[in-house]
Amino acid sequence: MRVVVGISGGVDSSVAAYLLKKQGHDVIGLFMVNWEEQDGSCTAESDFEDVKRVCSKLDIPYFSVNYAKQYYDRVFSHFLEEYKKGRTPNPDVLCNREIKFGPFLEQARRLGADMIATGHYAKKIEKDGEVYLAKSHDLNKDQSYFLNQLSQEQLKSVLFPLADIDKPEVRHIAAELGLSTAEKKDSTGICFIGERNFKNFLKGYLPAQEGDIVDLEGNKVGRHEGLMYYTLGQRRGLNIGGMKGGNGQRWFVVKKDLKNNLLIVSQGEEDALFSDGLYASEMNWIPHLPEQKELEIFAKFRYRQPDQAVKVTILDEKHIKVDFKEPQRAITPGQYVVLYTSEGICLGGGVIDESFKKSK
Repeated sequence: MRVVVGISGGVDSSVAAYLLKKQGHDVIGLFMVNWEEQDGSCTAESDFEDVKRVCSKLDIPYFSVNYAKQYYDRVFSHFLEEYKKGRTPNPDVLCNREIKFGPFLEQARRLGADMIATGHYAKKIEKDGEVYLAKSHDLNKDQSYFLNQLSQEQLKSVLFPLADIDKPEVRHIAAELGLSTAEKKDSTGICFIGERNFKNFLKGYLPAQEGDIVDLEGNKVGRHEGLMYYTLGQRRGLNIGGMKGGNGQRWFVVKKDLKNNLLIVSQGEEDALFSDGLYASEMNWIPHLPEQKELEIFAKFRYRQPDQAVKVTILDEKHIKVDFKEPQRAITPGQYVVLYTSEGICLGGGVIDESFKKSK
């Protein structure tokens, strides 16, 4: 079987390619350039050097494809629009749906691929002609959260070679093979921002509008540099410490008032940050919309968060209401709520629109 592997220059995709070749597949490496930068802030060039070294070591052919325009149009433009609305988007989820399992899949087919593969820590289960997404064996590295928007066609076309092994074993395999990526640290954050200051990066694309920082009673306690630079629950960088009349405890962001351009903060007590539920839209169901209108299941509201018990009410195919069993802190519009069964099967996910509190 011919398998085209999305090879990134990291240790995970390197070992994924090796495992597939070991299984006897005809393996081709495909490196994606999703962002072009003049100042070298993105690591694509050095990553591609690692790709060359790894593919040469494994004796597999490799290609580089440029998806910078598609990434800008399909992912980055959405990223900017969400920030304009005062929300906090997750471009990694969109990148998977729109690039890694979109143009990449099309390119792989042009290369005669039967399947594509990635270095994601995730598992797929095929049953009765449908494909289910599940958590990987290594729960500490599981990345099913980022794959919650994939369609059945996309899932049917992909292999996850790392589904049943853990990260230490991946590094051990890479070291045994003498791969240049064996000790390479995992990439974190978003490529197009890299090591730069996030605020300065965003200023280059969106005009900042300064405004007042107010407490829950509406008293002015400082000035903000633009609502888009702040996230719910944020404590650092508010520059309002030591204010007279305060209780000496740290301030944190509880809300953004876009209409009046106000950043609302609280001090000490975190009750204002907790909510009892949320509404989400743009739901993607895996493998399909459930027949039941109410589900007693589990959810994550951010990556690496432990599963939280919830009750999901399906309002229609694209909209859900989620009631939390326990109040949740800093539910952030623009992020994804991802649903799971107790067995670790991912039922899909949607974009968080708003949180709510129940009246006492």
